[in-house]
Amino acid sequence: MDKATKIKNLRESVRQMERKLGILEESEVSCHGISLAQCHALVEIGRAKSISLIELSELLNLDSSTMSRTVNNLVNNGMAGRELDSNDRRYVTIKLTENGLKKFMRIEDNMNLYFTNIFESIPCEKQEQVLESLQILVAAIAKNDQ
Repeated sequence: MDKATKIKNLRESVRQMERKLGILEESEVSCHGISLAQCHALVEIGRAKSISLIELSELLNLDSSTMSRTVNNLVNNGMAGRELDSNDRRYVTIKLTENGLKKFMRIEDNMNLYFTNIFESIPCEKQEQVLESLQILVAAIAKNDQ
């Protein structure tokens, strides 16, 4: 197979994967009634336990004003709260509330089950290869995403 065909196949495979995962993300199953942007923010806040707006913006590759609106929606819906840093009152951290933590855990449980099913659908002898290939692909994308 020539290089141009390989590149075309890579592009098509990534597009198919994006579509399949995009459909999952947009479904009620993955985000439990909140927007996709709120879902991503909720998951990252939950994983970090406590995070600044700037860190969250960088992590999700969004500008601060967009991230601020998303966090405001989470706060207004009782899923997140803001806390002032005791050492620097200009520094605000974002944490999940009890309700936010429950939703985060439901999202994580559902996504873990979904990806467990995917992983178990891969032949055992290919599982490590798939993981390694995905890590290489993500690193290559990051390298060219500058």
